[in-house]
Amino acid sequence: MNTDDERWLLSYYRHSELNGALFFGRLARTVRGPLQGDLTRHFADESRHAHWWTETLDALGTRPARVAGAYQDQYLEAAGLPANLMEILAITHVFERRAAGQYARHARRADVQPEVRATLRRILQDEVRHLAWVRCALREMGPEFGAATVRATLARCEAADREVYRSTLEEYEERSP
Repeated sequence: MNTDDERWLLSYYRHSELNGALFFGRLARTVRGPLQGDLTRHFADESRHAHWWTETLDALGTRPARVAGAYQDQYLEAAGLPANLMEILAITHVFERRAAGQYARHARRADVQPEVRATLRRILQDEVRHLAWVRCALREMGPEFGAATVRATLARCEAADREVYRSTLEEYEERSP
């Protein structure tokens, strides 16, 4: 991967993590009850991930590039506006699974610089926890929304994710690892 493409990709990751932090920060302010702690920790993790990407770019001797949009920006158009917390968590689960998969693939590449690989691995540890708490929360919402509704919502979000991923790959194919 050339240096400009790597700088852009790491900046894209950083931008997406910042978007996630802002989203979960707003959500943590409004949600009451047992999920408030999980949402607050998720907010803190996403913010820390953005900071780690900033530090990684600094260690590579560069600064974050301007990035026009984040991956999750396309989700609302593809999946529709979430109507409730269950739908937000379904989108979150699908998105986090996609992000973890992308980070894991990137970390396995032979040409990844050690600083980048270390950051990817640190973030992946948090992604495992994110997937676990969201999956548990969705399971606990089964009685309220109906397990079939939760499954259908996840399926709808997965279809939207495939669409967003395909269009993102087409748009950024030359920059992607």
